[in-house]
Amino acid sequence: MLKNRIIACMDIQDGEVVKGVNFVDIQRAGDPISLAQRYANEGIDELVFLDITATVENRKTLISLVTEIASQINIPFTVGGGISTQEQAVDLVRAGADKVSVNSAAIKRPELIREIAELLGSQCAVVAIDTKYEDDEWWVYSAGGRIKTSLKTIDWVKQVEQLGAGEILLTSMNNDGTKDGFALDITAEVTDIVNIPVIASGGAGNINHFVEVFSQTKATGALAASIFHYGEVNVSQLKQDLINNNICVR
Repeated sequence: MLKNRIIACMDIQDGEVVKGVNFVDIQRAGDPISLAQRYANEGIDELVFLDITATVENRKTLISLVTEIASQINIPFTVGGGISTQEQAVDLVRAGADKVSVNSAAIKRPELIREIAELLGSQCAVVAIDTKYEDDEWWVYSAGGRIKTSLKTIDWVKQVEQLGAGEILLTSMNNDGTKDGFALDITAEVTDIVNIPVIASGGAGNINHFVEVFSQTKATGALAASIFHYGEVNVSQLKQDLINNNICVR
């Protein structure tokens, strides 16, 4: 059985960690180097670094910052934002990333997922999916949640698995930043139909939300940002509470 992972996310804009609500109202949340070091020391299992404006600004992810963060931590490190070629993925792995996350570029050209998986291994190929519930359906969004696509979320998760993705990072835009809990319905639906690890993202506000997502869905990772950035949830206490609820953690 896979042990469940607690994952901290750093959304990066202009070299700083930021956080918003429902993908808007972006506020500064701290320095990425010091936050990454703190998370590693506190016992976070993995770190996700997302350069949230790389795609819309049509530029590469911040390689120098990735290199610096990787040199300061000893936990698995996933990097995403603006990755559109095999070469960019390789550059990030060489800079210290353990995994690379693709989103908008994979929607435009799904074969990118297979290319990265074949070159670096499926364990390196993470597909981030930003999904929003509207008109009685969960839809996929691109460009940092700015553009609604014609893809239904369930159809897209099936496709990315077939293309060789090793993991899915599933973010509910409706829940993002609200601290009202994860989107258990779509998370359960996705984890029921794929055979690769799924990270639940969007909405974590307290320890019980992690208990819910691990006990009511098959997600093997749960990601949060602001509650870790601002010290609202203690990582050691979170893991102990999960253990007390018979949930296996690292």
